[in-house]
Amino acid sequence: MQLAERMYRLGTESAFETGARARALEAQGRKIIHLEIGEPDFDTPPHIVEAACAALRAGHTHYTPPEGIAPLREAIAADLSATRGHEIDPRQVVITPGAKPIMFFVLLALAEPGVEVIYPNPGFPIYESMINFCGATPVPLPLREAFDFRFDIDEFRSLISDRTRLIILNSPQNPTGGYLQRQELAAIAEVCAERNIMVLADEIYEHILYEGEFASLTTLPGMSTHERTIILHGFSKSYAMTGWRLGFGVMPLNLAEHIKRLVINSNSCTSASNQYAGLAALQGSQQCVRDMVAEFRRRRDVIVEGLNAIPGITCRKPLGAFYVFPNITGTGMTSHECADFLMHEAGVACLSGRSFGVHGEGHVRMSYANSVENIQQALVQISEALARR
Repeated sequence: MQLAERMYRLGTESAFETGARARALEAQGRKIIHLEIGEPDFDTPPHIVEAACAALRAGHTHYTPPEGIAPLREAIAADLSATRGHEIDPRQVVITPGAKPIMFFVLLALAEPGVEVIYPNPGFPIYESMINFCGATPVPLPLREAFDFRFDIDEFRSLISDRTRLIILNSPQNPTGGYLQRQELAAIAEVCAERNIMVLADEIYEHILYEGEFASLTTLPGMSTHERTIILHGFSKSYAMTGWRLGFGVMPLNLAEHIKRLVINSNSCTSASNQYAGLAALQGSQQCVRDMVAEFRRRRDVIVEGLNAIPGITCRKPLGAFYVFPNITGTGMTSHECADFLMHEAGVACLSGRSFGVHGEGHVRMSYANSVENIQQALVQISEALARR
């Protein structure tokens, strides 16, 4: 079979591969504690599940408009208008099966050979994969531990060129749990307004923030969703709806029309019943989100304290999301070696920091979307395994 050349530029997401290897060990009788997958371990709140069931019983089993049902788009526009510093038109909203299609479709619409796209590194690996797939040039923006996994503003400015067409941001951030402050957002806004550069703002972890108030680039001059910012968002993380595959993008109207055509050419539309579930999530009580974040905060404190007590490991306290990104250079292992060691010798599945980009070397990513009891046991097993080494 002769594959198209672009297929060899396509990367992957290591969490799924690591999960498969962990399950293979479990099939052999090994007990593995799973800290690899970026998925809330809570069930979807019952009122959201019931809304989907009610939608199915009401006959919402057919095609929907490619851009999504009007009630959900209106609810999203109203919700974000209250926090993004400007009025959002429901026509700017495009609903997709998960948030990844927004990332993919925006890159298909804007990225091409000869164009540069700046993206966070370490960062969600699909950013770089999709940039390469589209034939554009990926330009990594280092997120350094010394800056609390934010970026150096002068270094950021040095990466901008006449070929820069898009900048990807993610805050709160995967894999580091870092959070961009107003001064970084202001520097980005200044450059983008001056050079007319678009920004894809991945805000999927917006509600999983432990300190301060969420800050969006869209609130800064010249960076509204009518102008230069595309918001990537969804329901997977905040409402424990990963398997529902329900995401959305908010973007300038002219771009929304092109993204809608990409939806038509790929998946036609998003499941109707899932969209009604999303509507219930937005319009119902948000106590379920607050409770989940409170539990994540408790787990965060347990895992950070425990990791810092293990010789050879240091760990900064993340400000958002549900990941820690401990520094493991003191173990004498590379990121890949450490992740493999922890899987096979400690029975703990986590991800190599290097799988999130070259600047992730020296770290591993652990998700604390697991029970406190399992996290505490994982810490014991990691400590004992390193002591035996």
